[in-house]
Parts: sequence; C-alpha cells; structure tokens
Amino acid sequence: MVKYNPKDWFGLIFKFHKSGTLQQLLWVLIAYAGYCAAVVYLELTFDEWFTKSTMQIHSLLGFVIGLFLVFRTNTAYDRWWEGRKQWGAMVNNTRNFAIKLNAILPQNDTRNRKFFAAIIPNYVIALKEHLRDGVKVEEFFELDDIKPEVLEKSNHIPNSLATHMYKRLTELYREGTISGDQLFVLDKEIKAFTDILGACERIKNTPIPFSYSLFIKKFIFIYTMTMPFGLVFEFEYWTVLVATFVLYAFGSIELLAEEIEDPFGEDANDLPTDDLTVKITDNIKSILC
Repeated sequence: MVKYNPKDWFGLIFKFHKSGTLQQLLWVLIAYAGYCAAVVYLELTFDEWFTKSTMQIHSLLGFVIGLFLVFRTNTAYDRWWEGRKQWGAMVNNTRNFAIKLNAILPQNDTRNRKFFAAIIPNYVIALKEHLRDGVKVEEFFELDDIKPEVLEKSNHIPNSLATHMYKRLTELYREGTISGDQLFVLDKEIKAFTDILGACERIKNTPIPFSYSLFIKKFIFIYTMTMPFGLVFEFEYWTVLVATFVLYAFGSIELLAEEIEDPFGEDANDLPTDDLTVKITDNIKSILC
C-alpha cells in the first residue's frame, strides 16, 4: 500500500507513481491520440460526415456513463473498506485472544505459551497468503507439534491451524489447566478468526457480475471511439487533446476500480496485509513471551 501525506495536496498533483494509471494507459493514449488526429483531419479536409447533433448525443451519454462509473467506483471501494475492517477485526481479536491466554495460562507453562505465540501469527500469515492463492509453510514460525509436511497436505491451511488451536484448548481443558468457562471464552475468539476468514473469502471470490463489468468496458470503448466525431466541430484539432484526456479519465477510473475490488493482493493500492501481519506478530510475542 502506498503511504503518503494526504494534506500535501499540491505536491501530490505533480507526483507520479510507478502504479499510476498514466503509465498503464500510456500506449493506449498515444494510439488513441493518433486515431483522433486522423478523424479530425479527414473531417476538416473533406465534407462533414456527421452533423453537430453528435455532440449533443455525447453530452447525454456522458452523464449516463458518469453514473455507471460512480457506481463502479463506490462498489470497488466498499469491497476495499470491508476488507480493511475485517483485517482491523483480526488485529483486535488476536490481541484479545493473546491477552486472555496470558491471563489464563500459568506463567511457567512455557510449552503452551510458545505454542500459541507461534500458531496465532502463523494463522494470520496463512490467511494473508491464502487470499493470494498460495501459502508457503516455510514462512511459518516453528511449531514442534505441527510438522510443515502435515500442513502442506491440507487443502485449507488456515482451517487446519484453527483445528490445531481447538485441539490444544481441548487438551488444556481435559488436563484441568483451564475451566469450562475459560474454554468457552477462548472458543469465541477462535470462532471470530474463522468468521473473518469467511468474510475475506467472500470478498475475494465474489467479483462484480461479469456482464456488468463487460458492459462498462464496452460503453467506454464505444463512447470514446465516437467522441472525436462529436467534438471536431467545436474544438477542431484541440479535439485530440480533449478526447484523449476524457479517455484517460474514464480509463483510470475503471483501472483503479479493478485494482481495489480485490484488496488482498500486492498491488500498490491494496491493503497493507504484510504490515498488519508483522504488527500482529509483534503484539502476540510481546504479550505471550
């Protein structure tokens, strides 16, 4: 995630980032500018092919496409913000779980303290990588009771880690280390982990409907390809700059929406899940160790 000072608005105007939409659309904009120049030249050199009513039609269609893009952006941002809320909940729930374990487990019970100090961060690491379509068990903290090859055979590593946490709590209950009431309290925290996992999977696995996304792209394409015919009467050769800027604006909105609608990846505008994972790990280690 890109970190910046939102109050430095003047500096941001002249700042270009490697993930900026201008760089992604550069060759498209150059090709489109050439297309616009050809249309303007032919239209001004030969007889007019279109009437001036074309400009009025584009004005009406521009309002419609603006509504579509606003809805598209809001939908994508809602997904991004929902993902951020779920990861914020993960930060809080892991802290609560560790604090309760610290209060319940005896101070000299180093075995169980080390177990939970490792498996809770491992669960968060597994969640982060699971949402990126791949979990590398070599990134996990060492757990004597859980072998990496056992986890690698699992089809869903976060679920497997949650199962191991439940098993350890059940063992502590049967040994009499924790009471039934304490088991119930700790159970709610692990359940919250699974709820957060499910919410993140829902965001990732449910993109906006294909037909809707396809329609917006087609609408933008048709609108921008016919735009020079409507603008040439008012702007003549300035049509090249005006139409290219409109394409840049519409294309950038669509690209940004595509990037943030799946907020768990490694793009510049995705959620800082790597930083949050490190933060959670530091919190758990400081509480339990």
